[in-house]
Amino acid sequence: MTTVIVTGTGTEIGKTVVTAALAAAALARGRTVAVLKPAQTGMAPGEPGDAAEVVRLAGPVTAVELGRYPEPLAPATAALRAGAEPVRPGEIAAAATKLADEHDLVLVEGSGGLLVRFDAAGATLADTARLLGAPVLMVAQAGLGTLNATALTAEALRTRSLTPLGVVIGSWPDEPGLAARCNLADLPEAAGAPLLGAVPAGAGALDPADFRARAATWLAPELDGGWDADAFTTAFTAAFVDASVGVDAAAPGVT
Repeated sequence: MTTVIVTGTGTEIGKTVVTAALAAAALARGRTVAVLKPAQTGMAPGEPGDAAEVVRLAGPVTAVELGRYPEPLAPATAALRAGAEPVRPGEIAAAATKLADEHDLVLVEGSGGLLVRFDAAGATLADTARLLGAPVLMVAQAGLGTLNATALTAEALRTRSLTPLGVVIGSWPDEPGLAARCNLADLPEAAGAPLLGAVPAGAGALDPADFRARAATWLAPELDGGWDADAFTTAFTAAFVDASVGVDAAAPGVT
């Protein structure tokens, strides 16, 4: 893989921290990495955005941002309200292609979900993935609601003949509840793609050196890591004592 599209099944679910973990794991393998943020919203000029956060956490990554809009809105709306030109899929694909000529791995981090609009014509991150022929990594929530959002994102990919690379949980809680633990087994089915990692909640607040040392332990081998989905799932999945009641008596902290 030279280029990977990173999208969320929603917003504020840990997409940037996952992107940083991907970058850190690749760097640890001796690969050169670039991160491309097509549209940064909700940031004033000069403020560090998502691409800068990836550099802070992961290390020596080439960071490129194509468009910046001050209001925290979908890119198309933010660009319109700012009286600025939107970023379009062709421009994103061209920038990613140039970066791929110079780096081993290019991570294109979208804004929010797959079908968030970049411009008034309705162009989305999916259009960029199609132009690049790049696989799409979905970043999902851990708990309730994530199966539907993940299934919808995966369906949107399939209907556009795009390749879902897999799913990474963007913020795995310290004390996962019943829904989160069950979702470990259910997410691959919802996505039609493997579970490729789980980044712990609060990972973005770690010291960068600690973040870099631990990043590969959160990601599967397909993403330059050593995380084992089967072992992780087994560790958090316990037997149901009564399917009709739906109570997991073996789960610590669940009453």
